[in-house]
Amino acid sequence: MSAFPACLVVDDETDIRELLVLTLERMDIRADSASSLSEAMHLLKKGQYGLCLTDMRLPDGSGLDLVNRIAQDYPGLPVAVITAYGSAENAVSALKAGAFDYLTKPISLKQLRPLVQSALKLSAADKANASEDTGALKLIGNSPAIQHVRSMIEKLSRSQAPVYISGESGSGKELAARLIHQHSSRRDGPFIAVNCGAIPENLMESEFFGHKKGAFTGAIQDKEGMFHAAKGGTLFLDEVADLPLAMQVKLLRAIQEKKVRMVGGTQEESVDVRIISATHKNLSVLMERGEFRQDLYYRLNVIELKLPALRDMPEDIPMLVDALLAKQCREQNRPIPTLSPEASHMLARHSFPGNVRELENVLERALALCDGNTITVDDLLLDQDASAHAPSARSAPEDEGLPLPDYLEHIEKTAILNALEKTQHNKTAAAKLLGVSFRTFRYRLSKLGLSKDTD
Repeated sequence: MSAFPACLVVDDETDIRELLVLTLERMDIRADSASSLSEAMHLLKKGQYGLCLTDMRLPDGSGLDLVNRIAQDYPGLPVAVITAYGSAENAVSALKAGAFDYLTKPISLKQLRPLVQSALKLSAADKANASEDTGALKLIGNSPAIQHVRSMIEKLSRSQAPVYISGESGSGKELAARLIHQHSSRRDGPFIAVNCGAIPENLMESEFFGHKKGAFTGAIQDKEGMFHAAKGGTLFLDEVADLPLAMQVKLLRAIQEKKVRMVGGTQEESVDVRIISATHKNLSVLMERGEFRQDLYYRLNVIELKLPALRDMPEDIPMLVDALLAKQCREQNRPIPTLSPEASHMLARHSFPGNVRELENVLERALALCDGNTITVDDLLLDQDASAHAPSARSAPEDEGLPLPDYLEHIEKTAILNALEKTQHNKTAAAKLLGVSFRTFRYRLSKLGLSKDTD
């Protein structure tokens, strides 16, 4: 066996096979080639490979057939598929089937090289993850729900496929995205997190793709965008549902073509970036309303990772409490207080609509209020009625026969007032608990006529 890593190239077009083999050999990668599915399976039985590159169309099958055969007989071997230009559906199908990544024809060597390097890093990343602690980030808990999420993260770390993380506000979507990045072959590259709802619409294209000097008033020099900043790593698009439709079109093209054009620029350039997106909103509902593009949804949601709500894994609350208290006390350089049995019981029974983020806020507040040795029920400042999993006293309207607009307004008022109660009328904290911006929270207060009552 050669000391060089090996790659299997599968394509029925001789010129493409020769181009790929030549490019790989110049990268010090030994390459074998096959012109059919059967020939590829024969070579796989004879040798060991770090990557397989296959065309989608083969004379005796398809690239998807090869992806499935390799997943069954050679688990762990990354497969990248080559699709015809504009065949987005084929690329998505291959990624869903377990392909590592894809390339489009005509093949760009600028895209091929980083793909190959990332694939060959997978085994090295596996060894590193198995032999060392890859950082302080970890999912805490032993519930079946958390164990399933851990298993999914491990699988997603071995792919370049776009991932869509769904879950309620405060459920840990960014943590999951960071863990996928941290355990992947991109772990040495940057992780760039972007809150799509925090960027002004008129600056969005420039922030994402960069701009050239003179592209608009104030553009005094070239500036790279977040796609450039995430080169070789992962771009995490949080609250992707907040993207305006015009920007959704541009993002779709960047993801499909793996290229971006700076504002004011004339040429597209290749970008090697993995996309992970998340939102607490229901994208299916937004698509039905015409507020989110269906084609972008299917490109982002190649694989979905659903994060459970904290109320669905109450058995993990004690472990989370211990870990969060230890972290906060370490940051404040103070001893860790104990929880009274009553306080522990209340935390275990609380529904936590704000999920882990709410639990963290509750404990941070309790640390500030406690005597330094013991956290009591009074230090938690939790609504006694809302501590159980049953709805709070304000959670249902008195009159079930209210018209729909009045009923929805009542529900919204209830949620806002409950959040204000839990945060001792701290509007900033209440907005955070509800998963909305402070500006949106103030607007809702005014619209519902609650401003005077809460000042």
